[in-house]
Amino acid sequence: MITEDEALAHILESVKPLGSRRVPLAQARERFSARDIFAGVALPVFDNSAMDGYAIVASSCEAGKSQRVIGEQPAGLDRRLRIGPGEALRIFTGAPLPAGADAVVMQEDVRREGAEIFINTKVEPGEFIRRRGSDLSEGQKILGAGERIRPQTLALLASQGLAEIEVGGEARTAIISTGDELVAPGGSLGPGQIYESNSTLLQALCEKWGASVAAVEHSDDEAQSIEAALRRGLENDILIIVGGVSVGARDLVKPALNAVGAQTDLWRVSVKPGKPFLFGRAGKCAIFGLPGNPVSAFVTFLLFVRPAILRLMGAGADELPLRKYDVQLAEDLQNPGDRPHYVRGRVVQGKFTVVGRQESHALYGLSRAKALLRVAPGETLSSGATVSALALD
Repeated sequence: MITEDEALAHILESVKPLGSRRVPLAQARERFSARDIFAGVALPVFDNSAMDGYAIVASSCEAGKSQRVIGEQPAGLDRRLRIGPGEALRIFTGAPLPAGADAVVMQEDVRREGAEIFINTKVEPGEFIRRRGSDLSEGQKILGAGERIRPQTLALLASQGLAEIEVGGEARTAIISTGDELVAPGGSLGPGQIYESNSTLLQALCEKWGASVAAVEHSDDEAQSIEAALRRGLENDILIIVGGVSVGARDLVKPALNAVGAQTDLWRVSVKPGKPFLFGRAGKCAIFGLPGNPVSAFVTFLLFVRPAILRLMGAGADELPLRKYDVQLAEDLQNPGDRPHYVRGRVVQGKFTVVGRQESHALYGLSRAKALLRVAPGETLSSGATVSALALD
């Protein structure tokens, strides 16, 4: 068996980012920029008012002295107005600042009488003015290659007049579940059968992390059926096979992969749950064989498949790890085994509590989990200790 770090390093070395594509901004959310982007438009674009009020010359605003209102500048087209000492211009939030003005006084701090205003507060130069380029200057880097494009990033890109953006490629994925004991949801269970849930889980995970799922199919434990499904699946960038990758007499995936010309690079990783994990390649397709127990499939997907999907999509190195955050243990935890154990739990008010049974088949506990906690082989963690958890949401 190899370690988690060794397995992940090999996987990431084996998969290369796909070619980039241009998409409308509305389709770029949660994708990754394919290149560095620099500002072509300063923000603000021009000096403007931060408040509804009056544009004035601060040095002429003595207490009790009136200012003559000579016009109005609403937000919108710049009227190219100018004021001098002793003059004021009615102005609104976001409106261009008139030439000669060096401050804005809020309307709440002014008493207006006809065409004159009386200011009842001290005014300093620069007050309530948004200066051109104070937020963003031309040439400033606004997005780096490999960075995730978040909703607020989209707003910044739109402020530059961009209608589309170049992002990383779309990772097309196929999912194959195996096993005679499995019945599709909606069917009728026979003796010894269970409903097949892994493909539902894996499709949701793939789509959550940005991959497109091109095909989902199930194969019985029959060599020719599995081989045919594999050939179809290998037409994609990623093929995920769940079940049948162990060493039992009915575990037919490894021989089937050999039969279709796939190369198996690694098998069995020192992790709990999830030891019978497989990674290989066939042409441009990265192949992942996940254990049939749902918790094992979930954990190995997060540890190994998710980073590969993100790398194919052009994500930078900082985007690949799951987010970590500090939590306090609500109970003692111990791992007497020889593999790191990813414990499922929930976090309430900063405290991590184990949730549900921790066996690899236990779906209910997994469904309630909000975080994973890695407990090293032979490690004992005491209640009250501060540790790092991996966020699932």
